[in-house]
Amino acid sequence: MRNMETFKRALSERRALKIISGINNMDLDRVRMVVSSAMEAGADAVDVSANRQVLTMVKEMIESANSSISLFASSVNPTELAEAVNVHHVDAIELGNFDALYREGRSFSSMEVLSLVRETLSMIEEHRSEVLFSVTIPGSISINDQISLARELEMLHIDLIQTEGYVSEEMTLENTRTMLNRAELTLSNTIELSRNTELPIMTSSNINTVTASMAFAAGASAIGCGSCVNRLESQIQMLAVIKNLREISNRNWNWSMNNMSTRRESLV
Repeated sequence: MRNMETFKRALSERRALKIISGINNMDLDRVRMVVSSAMEAGADAVDVSANRQVLTMVKEMIESANSSISLFASSVNPTELAEAVNVHHVDAIELGNFDALYREGRSFSSMEVLSLVRETLSMIEEHRSEVLFSVTIPGSISINDQISLARELEMLHIDLIQTEGYVSEEMTLENTRTMLNRAELTLSNTIELSRNTELPIMTSSNINTVTASMAFAAGASAIGCGSCVNRLESQIQMLAVIKNLREISNRNWNWSMNNMSTRRESLV
Protein backbone atom coordinates (compact mmCIF):
# COMPACT_ATOMS: atom_id res chain seq x y z
CA MET A 1 0.00 0.00 0.00
CA ARG A 2 2.66 2.52 1.12
CA ASN A 3 0.80 5.79 0.73
CA MET A 4 2.97 8.20 2.74
CA GLU A 5 3.86 11.03 0.38
CA THR A 6 0.80 13.17 1.13
CA PHE A 7 1.30 12.87 4.89
CA LYS A 8 5.05 13.51 4.70
CA ARG A 9 4.49 16.63 2.63
CA ALA A 10 1.90 17.92 5.08
CA LEU A 11 4.24 17.09 7.97
CA SER A 12 7.10 19.06 6.39
CA GLU A 13 4.69 21.98 5.90
CA ARG A 14 3.58 21.77 9.56
CA ARG A 15 -0.09 21.21 8.72
CA ALA A 16 -0.59 17.43 8.95
CA LEU A 17 -3.96 16.18 10.19
CA LYS A 18 -4.44 12.64 11.50
CA ILE A 19 -7.86 11.36 12.56
CA ILE A 20 -7.74 8.70 15.28
CA SER A 21 -10.32 5.94 15.28
CA GLY A 22 -9.04 4.50 18.58
CA ILE A 23 -6.53 1.86 19.63
CA ASN A 24 -9.31 -0.16 21.31
CA ASN A 25 -12.01 0.53 18.72
CA MET A 26 -12.89 -2.81 17.11
CA ASP A 27 -16.42 -1.78 16.13
CA LEU A 28 -16.17 -2.14 12.35
CA ASP A 29 -19.19 0.07 11.66
CA ARG A 30 -17.80 2.89 13.81
CA VAL A 31 -14.33 2.53 12.29
CA ARG A 32 -15.84 2.57 8.80
CA MET A 33 -17.68 5.81 9.55
CA VAL A 34 -14.56 7.51 10.94
CA VAL A 35 -12.37 6.43 8.03
CA SER A 36 -14.95 7.37 5.41
CA SER A 37 -15.34 10.81 6.99
CA ALA A 38 -11.57 11.31 7.19
CA MET A 39 -11.14 10.49 3.50
CA GLU A 40 -14.02 12.68 2.34
CA ALA A 41 -12.99 15.65 4.49
CA GLY A 42 -9.38 15.60 3.29
CA ALA A 43 -7.44 14.39 6.34
CA ASP A 44 -3.84 13.39 5.66
CA ALA A 45 -3.95 10.19 7.73
CA VAL A 46 -6.23 7.92 9.69
CA ASP A 47 -5.08 5.92 12.72
CA VAL A 48 -6.77 2.62 13.55
CA SER A 49 -6.15 -0.34 15.79
CA ALA A 50 -3.54 -2.83 14.56
CA ASN A 51 -6.25 -5.47 14.48
CA ARG A 52 -6.39 -7.83 11.49
CA GLN A 53 -10.09 -7.36 10.76
CA VAL A 54 -9.90 -3.59 11.16
CA LEU A 55 -6.81 -3.27 8.95
CA THR A 56 -8.22 -5.52 6.23
CA MET A 57 -11.44 -3.49 6.07
CA VAL A 58 -9.73 -0.09 6.14
CA LYS A 59 -7.20 -1.05 3.47
CA GLU A 60 -10.02 -2.15 1.19
CA MET A 61 -11.85 1.13 1.81
CA ILE A 62 -8.80 3.26 0.97
CA GLU A 63 -7.92 1.24 -2.13
CA SER A 64 -11.52 1.21 -3.38
CA ALA A 65 -11.74 4.97 -3.00
CA ASN A 66 -8.32 5.42 -4.63
CA SER A 67 -7.55 7.73 -1.73
CA SER A 68 -4.14 9.20 -0.92
CA ILE A 69 -4.85 9.13 2.82
CA SER A 70 -2.12 7.43 4.88
CA LEU A 71 -2.97 4.47 7.12
CA PHE A 72 -1.50 4.31 10.63
CA ALA A 73 -1.82 1.14 12.73
CA SER A 74 -1.60 1.63 16.51
CA SER A 75 -0.68 -0.88 19.20
CA VAL A 76 1.62 -1.37 22.18
CA ASN A 77 2.32 -4.92 21.01
CA PRO A 78 5.43 -5.23 18.78
CA THR A 79 4.08 -8.41 17.16
CA GLU A 80 0.89 -6.62 16.09
CA LEU A 81 2.86 -3.66 14.77
CA ALA A 82 5.21 -5.94 12.85
CA GLU A 83 2.28 -7.80 11.29
CA ALA A 84 0.72 -4.47 10.29
CA VAL A 85 3.94 -3.65 8.42
CA ASN A 86 5.00 -7.03 7.05
CA VAL A 87 1.58 -8.48 6.23
CA HIS A 88 -0.88 -5.61 5.84
CA HIS A 89 1.67 -3.16 4.37
CA VAL A 90 0.38 -0.12 6.25
CA ASP A 91 1.96 3.26 5.65
CA ALA A 92 2.84 3.96 9.27
CA ILE A 93 2.81 2.43 12.73
CA GLU A 94 2.21 4.14 16.05
CA LEU A 95 3.57 2.70 19.29
CA GLY A 96 0.74 4.06 21.45
CA ASN A 97 -1.68 5.71 21.93
CA PHE A 98 -1.54 5.19 25.68
CA ASP A 99 -4.54 7.32 26.66
CA ALA A 100 -7.09 4.53 26.42
CA LEU A 101 -4.81 2.12 28.27
CA TYR A 102 -4.41 4.36 31.31
CA ARG A 103 -8.09 3.77 32.03
CA GLU A 104 -7.29 0.06 32.29
CA GLY A 105 -4.66 0.78 34.95
CA ARG A 106 -1.68 0.38 32.62
CA SER A 107 1.30 2.73 32.59
CA PHE A 108 4.53 2.91 30.60
CA SER A 109 8.00 4.02 31.67
CA SER A 110 10.69 5.38 29.37
CA MET A 111 12.58 2.10 29.57
CA GLU A 112 9.47 0.11 28.65
CA VAL A 113 8.79 2.31 25.63
CA LEU A 114 12.40 2.02 24.42
CA SER A 115 12.29 -1.75 24.86
CA LEU A 116 9.07 -1.99 22.83
CA VAL A 117 10.52 0.28 20.12
CA ARG A 118 13.71 -1.78 19.80
CA GLU A 119 11.73 -5.03 19.66
CA THR A 120 9.48 -3.62 16.95
CA LEU A 121 12.44 -2.33 14.93
CA SER A 122 14.04 -5.77 15.00
CA MET A 123 10.84 -7.29 13.59
CA ILE A 124 10.31 -4.82 10.72
CA GLU A 125 13.92 -4.48 9.61
CA GLU A 126 13.22 -5.66 6.05
CA HIS A 127 10.56 -2.98 5.48
CA ARG A 128 11.84 -0.24 7.80
CA SER A 129 12.69 2.17 4.97
CA GLU A 130 9.16 1.84 3.57
CA VAL A 131 7.18 2.70 6.69
CA LEU A 132 6.94 5.71 9.01
CA PHE A 133 7.43 4.86 12.67
CA SER A 134 5.74 7.12 15.21
CA VAL A 135 6.04 6.77 18.98
CA THR A 136 3.80 8.26 21.65
CA ILE A 137 5.72 9.89 24.50
CA PRO A 138 3.87 8.87 27.69
CA GLY A 139 2.35 11.91 29.33
CA SER A 140 2.52 10.13 32.69
CA ILE A 141 6.30 10.55 32.97
CA SER A 142 8.08 13.77 33.93
CA ILE A 143 8.90 16.32 31.25
CA ASN A 144 12.62 15.71 31.78
CA ASP A 145 12.07 12.00 31.16
CA GLN A 146 9.95 12.85 28.10
CA ILE A 147 12.80 14.92 26.68
CA SER A 148 15.35 12.18 27.40
CA LEU A 149 13.10 9.60 25.77
CA ALA A 150 12.60 11.80 22.70
CA ARG A 151 16.37 12.15 22.29
CA GLU A 152 16.82 8.38 22.59
CA LEU A 153 14.14 7.87 19.93
CA GLU A 154 15.87 10.38 17.69
CA MET A 155 19.06 8.33 17.92
CA LEU A 156 17.03 5.24 16.94
CA HIS A 157 15.88 7.15 13.82
CA ILE A 158 12.22 7.20 14.80
CA ASP A 159 10.35 9.44 12.35
CA LEU A 160 7.76 11.17 14.52
CA ILE A 161 6.79 11.56 18.17
CA GLN A 162 3.29 12.12 19.51
CA THR A 163 2.49 13.97 22.71
CA GLU A 164 -0.40 13.32 25.06
CA GLY A 165 -1.98 14.86 28.14
CA TYR A 166 -2.08 12.57 31.15
CA VAL A 167 -4.43 13.13 34.08
CA SER A 168 -4.40 11.30 37.40
CA GLU A 169 -6.97 8.73 38.47
CA GLU A 170 -8.72 11.42 40.50
CA MET A 171 -9.51 13.25 37.27
CA THR A 172 -10.70 10.43 35.05
CA LEU A 173 -14.21 11.87 34.86
CA GLU A 174 -14.77 13.21 31.35
CA ASN A 175 -15.85 16.76 32.15
CA THR A 176 -14.85 20.12 30.71
CA ARG A 177 -12.20 20.79 33.35
CA THR A 178 -10.51 17.43 32.77
CA MET A 179 -10.50 17.90 28.99
CA LEU A 180 -8.99 21.38 29.30
CA ASN A 181 -6.35 20.07 31.70
CA ARG A 182 -5.40 17.31 29.28
CA ALA A 183 -5.21 19.76 26.38
CA GLU A 184 -3.08 22.14 28.44
CA LEU A 185 -0.70 19.32 29.38
CA THR A 186 -0.22 18.02 25.84
CA LEU A 187 0.36 21.59 24.61
CA SER A 188 2.97 22.28 27.29
CA ASN A 189 4.64 18.94 26.49
CA THR A 190 4.72 19.97 22.82
CA ILE A 191 6.41 23.26 23.67
CA GLU A 192 9.14 21.61 25.75
CA LEU A 193 9.77 18.77 23.30
CA SER A 194 9.90 21.09 20.30
CA ARG A 195 12.63 23.06 22.08
CA ASN A 196 14.69 19.99 22.88
CA THR A 197 14.48 17.65 19.88
CA GLU A 198 14.65 17.89 16.10
CA LEU A 199 11.96 15.27 15.62
CA PRO A 200 8.64 16.45 14.17
CA ILE A 201 5.87 16.42 16.77
CA MET A 202 2.24 15.41 16.54
CA THR A 203 0.13 16.86 19.33
CA SER A 204 -2.73 14.70 20.55
CA SER A 205 -5.12 14.37 23.54
CA ASN A 206 -8.19 16.61 23.40
CA ILE A 207 -7.04 18.40 20.30
CA ASN A 208 -10.17 19.77 18.67
CA THR A 209 -11.42 22.77 16.73
CA VAL A 210 -10.72 24.99 19.75
CA THR A 211 -7.22 23.76 20.63
CA ALA A 212 -5.85 22.76 17.20
CA SER A 213 -4.41 26.20 16.39
CA MET A 214 -2.76 26.26 19.83
CA ALA A 215 -1.01 22.97 19.04
CA PHE A 216 0.58 24.38 15.90
CA ALA A 217 1.54 27.55 17.76
CA ALA A 218 3.19 25.35 20.41
CA GLY A 219 5.48 23.80 17.80
CA ALA A 220 3.54 20.85 16.41
CA SER A 221 4.01 19.75 12.82
CA ALA A 222 0.84 17.65 13.03
CA ILE A 223 -2.26 17.15 15.13
CA GLY A 224 -3.89 13.85 16.07
CA CYS A 225 -7.62 14.20 16.69
CA GLY A 226 -9.64 11.36 18.16
CA SER A 227 -12.46 11.92 20.63
CA CYS A 228 -13.70 15.12 18.97
CA VAL A 229 -14.52 12.96 15.94
CA ASN A 230 -14.87 9.29 16.88
CA ARG A 231 -17.45 9.94 19.62
CA LEU A 232 -19.85 11.73 17.30
CA GLU A 233 -23.05 9.96 16.35
CA SER A 234 -23.33 10.72 12.64
CA GLN A 235 -21.09 10.96 9.62
CA ILE A 236 -22.43 14.43 8.88
CA GLN A 237 -21.15 15.61 12.26
CA MET A 238 -17.80 13.92 11.71
CA LEU A 239 -17.41 15.52 8.30
CA ALA A 240 -18.16 18.98 9.66
CA VAL A 241 -15.57 18.70 12.44
CA ILE A 242 -12.83 17.21 10.24
CA LYS A 243 -13.36 19.86 7.55
CA ASN A 244 -13.01 22.52 10.24
CA LEU A 245 -9.79 20.88 11.48
CA ARG A 246 -8.54 20.75 7.89
CA GLU A 247 -9.16 24.48 7.50
CA ILE A 248 -7.33 25.23 10.75
CA SER A 249 -4.28 23.16 9.81
CA ASN A 250 -4.13 24.65 6.32
CA ARG A 251 -4.41 28.12 7.85
CA ASN A 252 -1.30 27.36 9.91
CA TRP A 253 0.63 26.51 6.73
CA ASN A 254 -0.58 29.66 4.98
CA TRP A 255 0.44 31.75 8.00
CA SER A 256 3.88 30.10 8.06
CA MET A 257 4.40 30.70 4.34
CA ASN A 258 3.32 34.34 4.60
CA ASN A 259 5.55 34.84 7.63
CA MET A 260 8.54 33.35 5.78
CA SER A 261 7.84 35.57 2.78
CA THR A 262 7.70 38.66 5.01
CA ARG A 263 11.03 37.73 6.60
CA ARG A 264 12.68 37.29 3.20
CA GLU A 265 11.39 40.67 2.04
CA SER A 266 12.73 42.35 5.18
CA LEU A 267 16.21 40.94 4.42
CA VAL A 268 16.28 42.28 0.86
